[in-house]
This record gives sequence, structure tokens and C-alpha cells, in this order.
Amino acid sequence: MSGHELSRDEARRIAVRAQLLDRPRPTDLLDVVRRLTLLNIDPTAAVAPSVDLVLWSRLGSSSSPSGLATALESRTLIELQGMIRPSADFALYRADMAEWPGRGELSGWRQFRLDWVTANDASRYDILQRLDSSGPLALRDLPDHCAVPWKSSGWTNNRNVAQLLEFMVQRGEVAIAGREGRERLWDLASRVYPDDAVVPADEALRIRNERRLHSLGIARGRGPECPVEPMDVGEAGEPATVEGVKGTWRVDPSLLGLPFSGRAALLSPFDRLVHDRKRILELFEFDYQLEMYKPAAKRRWGFFSLPILYGDRLIGKLDATSDRDAGALRVKTIHDDVPFTEAMTSAVHREIKNLADWLGLDLELPH
Repeated sequence: MSGHELSRDEARRIAVRAQLLDRPRPTDLLDVVRRLTLLNIDPTAAVAPSVDLVLWSRLGSSSSPSGLATALESRTLIELQGMIRPSADFALYRADMAEWPGRGELSGWRQFRLDWVTANDASRYDILQRLDSSGPLALRDLPDHCAVPWKSSGWTNNRNVAQLLEFMVQRGEVAIAGREGRERLWDLASRVYPDDAVVPADEALRIRNERRLHSLGIARGRGPECPVEPMDVGEAGEPATVEGVKGTWRVDPSLLGLPFSGRAALLSPFDRLVHDRKRILELFEFDYQLEMYKPAAKRRWGFFSLPILYGDRLIGKLDATSDRDAGALRVKTIHDDVPFTEAMTSAVHREIKNLADWLGLDLELPH
């Protein structure tokens, strides 16, 4: 297959540029979310909530959690399937919602989900009736009438109503209408989402793939099936090979051949630049795992270590925590995957200081 032949340097720069982690920094929150297409929501706030870290990594000191909150309250941005997305993008998911859990012959896990929801239809109807008459409601306000419990080896085991709500989101029946603190408020989707025209499923898939590739820069055309947000992009973009990496890629041609000016950045473990661990190993030769689920004795880099970007390279991890009670950002270790030059050290320490200042915390470095 003919296509673009890229060096690893070129591939990395395309990825960094696509994620708005080069120079100059962007300046507008909504423009950043539209370009990234999503912000991954995760409640862990060892340093700061992931969505706030992702925005700070791009916008710097001008980033404000209150700005994000305002955009969500005005429904310019919405929460959809565990992600914050532009509300205008909802139209790209309506056709899939109507056909949940999928078209054609269903894979095993999709059929299991359909069977479980069907077995608990009485509870689903009860939730819809309660939201219709009294919504928005918190999870605690929705009783568990599930006939068949949800079985899982993870934290969702027997969390029946919470799991049912997640599937009802995917069906386009309910939506997150807001939050009380960190607790989600649920309501009928018709009251939350814009009533835009449905984009046909095949066209919506094409558009989502194109937008995902533009946000990633370079990605695999095919990858493992993901329940929420894929990491592959189908036939979007143009084919490419990367020197020293097996297989073919898809690249956004609008990002080819552009000048590159890099900078230092501290990234959330859920940042889309590093979210696909296989991709960062192949392109950046960077080994990384989120270790907060591991016993402390088995962690190599820390509970919530932040990948460190310098230019077009991922060069290390920052093991740090925010101690709000003490008013301090405590740095335990800066793990260097490559020997830091004087310029690297200066830039990384400056970025750590900027993070502490943005958090409103004093910086405590290891002795």
C-alpha cells in the first residue's frame, strides 16, 4: 500500500501538534475541547481532576475549572458516556443510541448487556417514570428494583442502578443534567441534549473517525473494540508507515510538513496523547501504566504519576500529590526515562512550579 513514509520524529510531532501540546499554546477553552473532541472524566484528584489537568496542560495559567463548569451549566459542553464533549457532537451519536447495543449480529459482550437490560426492564421503566415526574435526581434517589444483579469482577459488581443508568445513557434515554459536588444528577435525555437532527449512522461514524484522527494526528486504522471511545480511525485520513514500527497507520494530511516548536508539559494519565499505551510505546518508546490500582509495593512510578512531555519526546514521570489541608504540592520523585539535559531539567521544574502556582499550593520538592 502506497502512503506517507514518516520517521518516528515526524510521527511524534504530528501527534503532539494534533493534541495542542506544542507552541504556541491555545487560548480558548471551547476551542480546545472541540479540537480534542472530548475530555475523559475521572474522579481521581491526587494532583487535580483529570479534566482540569488536560485543560491546564494546553491553556496554562489561563485555564479555570470555573470556565469548564460554566460551559457545562450552559450546555455548551455536555457529559456523554463518561466524557465531556461539545453539545453539537451529540447528533453524531443519536443513530447509534437508537440501535443500541449495535447493528447486525452482536458480539458476546454486547449480547450480554442487551440480555441484562431486558431482564431488568421493570427497573428501567421505574427510573424513567421517576425522572419524568421528579428529575433531575441523584443516584441515591433511585431505588434498586433490578431482578438480575450486575456481576463483575471489578468495582461495578452489584452496583445495579448505576450500571443500568450507564446503559440507559448509551440508549439515549437518560443523561447527566448536572452535579451536586461530585455527585451526578440524572434526568431524561430529552431535557438535557439538543434536539438536533439525527446524522445517519454510517455518516456519523465517518465524521467521528475523521474528527478523532484530527485530534490524534496519527492512529491505527483498526484496533480492539472499545465500549465507549475507540482508539482507531477506520479509513479516515491517508495511509502511512512509520520508520521502525510495524504495520500501517492513518495520518491526517493537514498536519503533515508543518513547522514544530515544542515545549514541556505535564500530562494527566488520561490525556489522549498517552491514553493508548501501545501507541505511545510504538511511537514514543515510552513505557507507562497507571498504577493507582496496584499495591503500593508494586508501583514503579507512583499512585498517579504524570507523564512528562518535552518537545516531541516523553521523557519521564512526575510522582506528586496535592495536600490541600497542608496547602502543598508534594513532589516525591521525578523519574527520568532518559538523562535530563540542563535545558530539560530547567523546563520541567518550571512547569512543576507553574502547576503548583495554578493549584494555589506551595511547592515541596524532595530533599
